Amino acid sequence: MNILFIGDIVGAVGRNALKQQLPSLKTKYRPDIILVNGENAAHGRGITRQIAREFFEWGVHGISMGNHTWDQKEIFDFIDDEPRMVRPANYPPGTPGRGWTTIKGLNGKELVLINLMGRAFLPPLDDPFQKADDILKSLPDRKRPVFVDFHAEATSEKIAMGWHLDGRVAAVVGTHTHVQSHDERVLPGGTAYVTDVGMTGPMNGILGMEKESVLQKFKTSLPVRFVVDEGKWHFHGVAVETDDATGLAKSIKLIRLNEDQFIME
Repeated sequence: MNILFIGDIVGAVGRNALKQQLPSLKTKYRPDIILVNGENAAHGRGITRQIAREFFEWGVHGISMGNHTWDQKEIFDFIDDEPRMVRPANYPPGTPGRGWTTIKGLNGKELVLINLMGRAFLPPLDDPFQKADDILKSLPDRKRPVFVDFHAEATSEKIAMGWHLDGRVAAVVGTHTHVQSHDERVLPGGTAYVTDVGMTGPMNGILGMEKESVLQKFKTSLPVRFVVDEGKWHFHGVAVETDDATGLAKSIKLIRLNEDQFIME
């Protein structure tokens, strides 16, 4: 199975880049399933029903979220009814939405998408390591690929999750920090891993936000309202190939594009 995962979509610039680049990415990688992290898709904070609908219309099969899941209040009106969207599974029991789901793609292919959130430097949730174990124990089909979006701040926590799940899932990919790391590899047990996929959105801001406001925050320590930057985009993702017989990974490749050069690796 070929899986395409695209890192945090930030604002209108990121959404436009996704719409523009998906056709060529489909041609190059021939993905059976396309996944995106959508927690920054609406003005940098959260997602709306309309944006989610557009993603699916463009060919996305599944959306994962993160710490900005609840920033657009309308999400409470549709998250329970959208089986193709997951929020961090380690929110307490009774939280709206679902933490994992089965995603159906092309050619009859299916995978399990799990969303988890780290606890270092982020609001404390339940233990993501134990939650991952609990979900895996509940899955009936162990050969169906399992894809984990670990939305976390600390590099060490992400690496720890990779090793914790090695040999038990097809992929553990990090999101949240918006900077693509170049440590992609298939771990010894057969799990594709990268510390952070990167972001898809404004290229010349600071993690997608306007430079001026972020600089003011760092220089003055005063409260500042961050605004999503405009202008040119860059686009980050990964392509993961899995073995249909085992459900584990055969390869992982970084995807890097920018509006100026259209460099693809």
